[in-house]
Parts: sequence; structure tokens; C-alpha cells
Amino acid sequence: MTTSNVPFGLAEYDRRLKKTRAAMAAAGLDALFVTDPSNQAWLTGYDGWSFYVHQGVILTMEGEPIWWGRYMDMMGGRRTCWMAHDNILGYGDHYIQSTVVHPMQDLAQQLASRGLVQARIGVEMENYYYSAKAHAVLAEELPNATLVDATALVNWQRLIKSDDEIGFIRKAARISEKVIHTAMDRAAPGVRKNDLVADVLHAGITGVDDDWGDYPAIVPLTPSGLDATAAHLTWNGAPMREGEATFFELSGCYRRYHAPICRTIFLGTPSDEMRRAEEAQIEGINAGLEAARAGNRTCDIANAFMQVIAKHGIKRTGRMGYPIGLSYPPDWGERTASIRSEDETELVPGMVFHFMPALWMDSWGLETTETILIRDTGAAEPLCNVERKLFVKG
Repeated sequence: MTTSNVPFGLAEYDRRLKKTRAAMAAAGLDALFVTDPSNQAWLTGYDGWSFYVHQGVILTMEGEPIWWGRYMDMMGGRRTCWMAHDNILGYGDHYIQSTVVHPMQDLAQQLASRGLVQARIGVEMENYYYSAKAHAVLAEELPNATLVDATALVNWQRLIKSDDEIGFIRKAARISEKVIHTAMDRAAPGVRKNDLVADVLHAGITGVDDDWGDYPAIVPLTPSGLDATAAHLTWNGAPMREGEATFFELSGCYRRYHAPICRTIFLGTPSDEMRRAEEAQIEGINAGLEAARAGNRTCDIANAFMQVIAKHGIKRTGRMGYPIGLSYPPDWGERTASIRSEDETELVPGMVFHFMPALWMDSWGLETTETILIRDTGAAEPLCNVERKLFVKG
């Protein structure tokens, strides 16, 4: 190991490489080019805000991974990756935002120099960070290679967390508790939403004790009133108002690991309709947690929740959860299994999900969610210790 900044020991990275190479072999791949920054970090430890330019990890069936990116970011690779410096490569700045040359030309040369001109190379086609132009140039530069869609191949290897990873998520959960309590304590009529969010961000970055906070992959989502009928609105400079509900979708982050949690606060007196929805939602969450057991399936969690709220006369459709762990913007989800009725992924100890059965109604929203760990035995463990209810300030 070449740097003290790497979050895990070599045994953990060896475990990850073995899992990934087994998946590559099953897919008939000679090499894999990984562009998702979460997958890059999971395989190599690389951690930098450089994913706005072309970069990635080259993984073959033998040897250390190779981190490849912009030359100035190669220095960050040397500070954060566990591999030898010879396996951290940088291309020149003349490739950046050029209409004449493209970074994938340099990548193709790196692949060719390693005997991969006729190889089956996996690429992440459905990925925020791998553009259509990048794929076209890479295919043009390696006409005798076969580029295979390997979207989420690494993501699926991340689904079951190691003990070390769970330890990081537990630290993130302590920070999540702090940020959600900060939001609830700060919320009041007349408080400008941007001022409240500033306090939330400060609490998250300050962290808890010696566990410092990293930036979360999703910014605070904090809509109020009619805005809370939408799932993904952020904040503005308007004051909070009496008679409105505000939901807070937040997460602490420790060394890129997340533990999302949502709670809702009502300023004033909630309507009977909202109170009935709160009762149904909490009953449904409890049923979902009971179904979240090793050997069951993700759909069992969703169906348990849906059966309860249907009994209360509430209609809901869509996904209500996803795996979480290590992530970078714009999403803290791992983009593999889903908690929904049509997903039959088997639950295995060590999986961690954001169980998110939010309710978005015609005139308000009610978000109460948990980060949950699938245990060896028994129901799932909620990792954040925050009372599960609609918070009310009169």
C-alpha cells in the first residue's frame, strides 16, 4: 500500500478484486473499464472531485488495477489509491474539452499497450460518467476489440457489505442523526429555508466526535407545503410557514459512505388526513422491517408495506427503496436491486438499503424512512436512532 489515505486495508481490496474478476469471467470479459466514481473508489480507493472529466479504472484478470485520468488528477490518485504509482496514469491537458482530440484516444493507447486490441472489454454503458462520444471514440480507436455492456457489474459486487463497510455506514448514521435533529430543532415559522440548510450542512460536515463529515452525494431535499408533493426539490430563500409540512431527506456521510434518513415536520396542527396517513405509514414501515429478513426478497418488503397502506385506503405505486453505501454525486443509491413489488432479489446478511416508503399526496408530502441492515437472523436493523413519527411544532 502506497498511501496512508486509503480507507481500508489490502485484504478488503483483494476481496473486492476477487469478486469483480469472478463476475468478469462469468461475463466472458478480458478487461473492464470502470467510469462510475463510486466503483472507482470501491476498487482502488480513488477519492477526488474530478469526475467531470474522463477518468476510470482498467481492470484485467491479473495484477493491480490501473487508475487512468487527467494528469493533474493523477497526483490525487497517488494520494488516495492503494496501488503502486506505476499503475496510476495521467493524460495531458490538451485533451480537455478539445474538438481535435479526445481522452479516449489516450485510453485506447493504454489498452493497446497491454495487449487488449482484440479483447472483450466491458464498459458501463448506462452511466452518468460515460458519454456517447467517449464510447464512439473508443470503438473507433479499437476497431478489433469488442466493447461489451458491463453496466452495474461492479455495482452488484458491492451489494453485500463487509464488516468494515458496515462500520463506516454506522458512523455515517450517527452523523445522519445529528443532521436530522438539527433540521427539526431549527425548523420554525419565519426561518428562511437557506439558513436552515446552512445549519444542516454545517452539522453534517462537522460530524460527530472524531468522525468527520464528508459531502453527501445528494444535497439536502427540504420542500414545504405544495412543494412537498414533489420528491426531489431542494431549498430556496423563502421563510417556513405555519400550517405547512416540510420533509427533510438528508444523509450523513463518512468517507463516502451514507446512511440516508427522512423525517417530516408540521408547523401548526396537522390535518386528520395527515395524521391517518402517518399512522398507516408507520404501521407499514414496521411491517416492511419485519419482512426484511435474510432469505426473503426485496419485493416482500414492498408488498408488506403496500398491504398495510391499502388496508388504510391509501394508494401508492413505484419503488420504495434501494441499496446504499459508498457513493458520489448525483445519487447515493447503488443502482442495482430495488424495494418494489416486481423485484425478487434475495435478501442476504450484510445488505444495506434505504427503505423509503414516502407518501406524496395532492397537497402535502410525508417522508419517514430508514437505512436498514439485513442481519443474520431476525428483522432488519434500522441504523439511525431517530423517533419514527410526524414531528409537530405548535
